[in-house]
Amino acid sequence: MQLVETTTLAGSAGDTVPPPFTATEIFTQIRLDSLIALGLLVAAALYAYGVHRLRRRGDAWPTGRSVAFLLGGLGSIAAVTVSGLEAYDTTLLSVHMVQHMVLSMVGPIFLALGAPITLALRTLAPPARRALLKVLHSRVVGVLTYPLVAFGLFVANPFVLYFTDLYRYTLAHSWAHEFTHAHFILTGCLFFWPLLGVDPLPNRWPYPARALLMVLSVPFHTVLGLTIMQSRTLLGGDWYPSLHLGWADPQSDQVVAGGVLWAGGEIVSVTMLGILVVQWIRQSEREARRIDRALDRQEAAERARERAAQQTVQQAADQDRDPDRGQDAEPGGGQGAEQGAPRARLAGTPTRPQPDAE
Repeated sequence: MQLVETTTLAGSAGDTVPPPFTATEIFTQIRLDSLIALGLLVAAALYAYGVHRLRRRGDAWPTGRSVAFLLGGLGSIAAVTVSGLEAYDTTLLSVHMVQHMVLSMVGPIFLALGAPITLALRTLAPPARRALLKVLHSRVVGVLTYPLVAFGLFVANPFVLYFTDLYRYTLAHSWAHEFTHAHFILTGCLFFWPLLGVDPLPNRWPYPARALLMVLSVPFHTVLGLTIMQSRTLLGGDWYPSLHLGWADPQSDQVVAGGVLWAGGEIVSVTMLGILVVQWIRQSEREARRIDRALDRQEAAERARERAAQQTVQQAADQDRDPDRGQDAEPGGGQGAEQGAPRARLAGTPTRPQPDAE
């Protein structure tokens, strides 16, 4: 009877109760029949095709962006949704928290670093490009990607999920469970993409404000993690105790889950701050090089104006000296006058009369 009850409860979430959690189970219980898996395959194919089109026409695309999107972003999401971890996400709360951290923080950060929107804008046909730009500049996208709005959704989402009956509902219904995964990814992307600022999204804040917003998110993960660790009330109500797992204690597992959320949130937040600092330094270096080039152009223009002014002064001086040279060449002065005098004297000398020929 206990086995029947366990199978019924787990089956309502779309899974059967797995054997004890081991590293081997992670690699042997891979699922590729979920909507998340289909979405990952489509996203990877579209991104790879876009890179192929760019390189085929001779345009470069940074390899680091491709690695970030395909391996860091899609790869991390696949690791927790199609591997054996997915088979335990309704059985162990700690496994679910690992999923939570990867789907809402790790995956979106790497997806943003891959700059898929920039890739799409460079490869799409003009009509599709205009349609994408229209969506990016729409009022809805502007509101959702506004950093304070995205921050509110990001920090409020887990509190609403775990401290209401909503989490128990997602455990009992497979479609709600899949929707939760997609919701984690979406809220993470809305929060991290404007902060990283790689793609041309609206509402791009300066780097000090981005870093401050990232720092402000850390206490919420700490409070949430500590609250879950210290709570004597099990998340999900009677779901986990009803599984009657002989190899896992729901209360102890909840303590581990809270620790994962607490430590994972701080680790990812510190990493994100490091990325922002690196971007800030590179942006400052680019700005310094831009200013140096502008100053070089300004100095070159000033030197050109000075040379032009010097040439103008020299030409004016040469013109002032030319009239003196012309007066020296007039009759009565100089070598020309001296050569003209003998000719004048010869012209005034009377000629001797020639005798008449007989």
